[in-house]
Amino acid sequence: MKTLVNFLDAKDASKSEIFSQLKCSDAEAKVLQHLTIKYMQGQDDLLVLELLQELFPSKKYAYLEHLGEIKNLLELGWLHQQSFTPVKISDVTPLELLNTAVGLSPSFLKLMQDVNIDIDLPEIKPYSDHLEYLQDQFFRIELYQKMSSIRQNVHEHSLGIDRIMNKLQLLEKRIAQRVEQTEEKLVLDKFFIQKKMATLEQVIFIALLREEYNATDASLREMNTLIDLISIDEYDRIKNRSLLEDGSHLINENIIDYEEMLNPFGGITRAFYIVDDVLQSIIHPNKNKKVRRLKLNALIEEQDIFELIDPETSLEDVVLSKETKETLDNLMRQVDKKVVSRLVEWGIKDKKSGIDARIIFYGSAGTGKTMTAYSLAKSLKRQVLAFDCSKILSMYVGESEKNVRKIFDTFYDLCDKTKTEPILLLNEADQFLGSRSSGNITGSDQMHNQMQNIFLEQIENFRGMLIATTNLLENIDKAFSRRFNYKIEFKKPDEAQRIKLWELMLPKEAPYEKGFTVKKLSKYPLSGGQINLIVKNTAYKVAVREEPLFKLEDFVHEIQREKSGDFDGEKVMGFIE
Repeated sequence: MKTLVNFLDAKDASKSEIFSQLKCSDAEAKVLQHLTIKYMQGQDDLLVLELLQELFPSKKYAYLEHLGEIKNLLELGWLHQQSFTPVKISDVTPLELLNTAVGLSPSFLKLMQDVNIDIDLPEIKPYSDHLEYLQDQFFRIELYQKMSSIRQNVHEHSLGIDRIMNKLQLLEKRIAQRVEQTEEKLVLDKFFIQKKMATLEQVIFIALLREEYNATDASLREMNTLIDLISIDEYDRIKNRSLLEDGSHLINENIIDYEEMLNPFGGITRAFYIVDDVLQSIIHPNKNKKVRRLKLNALIEEQDIFELIDPETSLEDVVLSKETKETLDNLMRQVDKKVVSRLVEWGIKDKKSGIDARIIFYGSAGTGKTMTAYSLAKSLKRQVLAFDCSKILSMYVGESEKNVRKIFDTFYDLCDKTKTEPILLLNEADQFLGSRSSGNITGSDQMHNQMQNIFLEQIENFRGMLIATTNLLENIDKAFSRRFNYKIEFKKPDEAQRIKLWELMLPKEAPYEKGFTVKKLSKYPLSGGQINLIVKNTAYKVAVREEPLFKLEDFVHEIQREKSGDFDGEKVMGFIE
């Protein structure tokens, strides 16, 4: 407390030991000293009017000339306004401050207690290992975080930033000097050179690396937080956003990747992480390099059970009813970090597990069940392992039970080998999910029941995300229905949805007759699958004409054929390659 006592006892505040650290004028130091004395007497704040009248009473209204000094001290961060409504100091005129109360800021009080604000740097010497180097780099990120926090605080500004910037510059200079003196190339520094990473890209990488070492759910991974970390102002934020967008150097070079998730406000946020191979090479530099993680598409060729799907459409591309969309949005929120943290805290969810969901999509054929499954996977940045459940009937009698287990065992094996979490899609799962036979049953019924019992057991213990599609929910065995925590109905689209479907599926560059409108087509009660088929069949017919022009009557003709189910009268024309 020597610094505080020296400041209080000084006859001239500008002659105190701390004055050089304050970076303010003599008059501003006098204001700070007066408020410090009041603080020691138990008075936290003072009206600016009273403060100035006490300090500068010589002439009538002369104190008004010192309002600018109050504003400057607020901007420096040594004072703060005692106000219920935070305001941006730079937007306030000095006269507006006259009848407000001000007090000493936490930064000033901390400075009085711990005057040594310069960074305590040890002597320059080589790094003994990469962990010592990482320690300095992580401290560097802490300083970036402090500057980011001050920029977003309306009560503290310029001097706080200057002080931390000074620390940061000293630290970065020391890191460079120590790296230069270190004979053996440090893994992280070598990686930065090899990947030609710019300074701000390095900061992003180190911030994400620090999150890995801390093993926390901190939000430094979130896109806007990372951008704020490296940006000085709004212009900087716009410019630096490109460092984390698709096509950026960090993503193109497979250095970092991201997961997309729904935030509580309904928007999509990105959470970034370091790609596993890169992370392992940094964290364990002295270990023998492990065999590169196998890609799912390489392993999928070695088995004949699943089809690997890389979805092309997201949930934004699918036309869904309001209720279905709300249910899927709630499902997406399972990957939100705040939601995950709550579930882990309550003991509902394992911290290491990903999204857990067993889902049934049910509804008439052509209502978009499979497409929605693919689109959900795209929104979650997952691949899909799809299995056609009708295949199971073609297996030899007595082998079906074994093959049910094989479906799930193969799925888990592929996930373990590739360290990925694809979605398991069971298409046309009616026969698995239907009611089991009872009473006088045949050998075939007994085999079918046994197959269903094994399937029920596998669903009960499933780890990950599973989607089963079926046409009729009412036929599902109740024991199965209880095992699925989401049952999502796909109804035939209403007229408004059909308008959207027609607009999405009609070829954009094609020529249409004058006055053509989808409103007339939307009157026909068709499913999305039917609309898609009608558009394609109509396109084949129009494409072979001398003057290709889409007419309303062409679509109506195809609609009538589709509704009647009579395709014998005319063959669909296509192209022969």
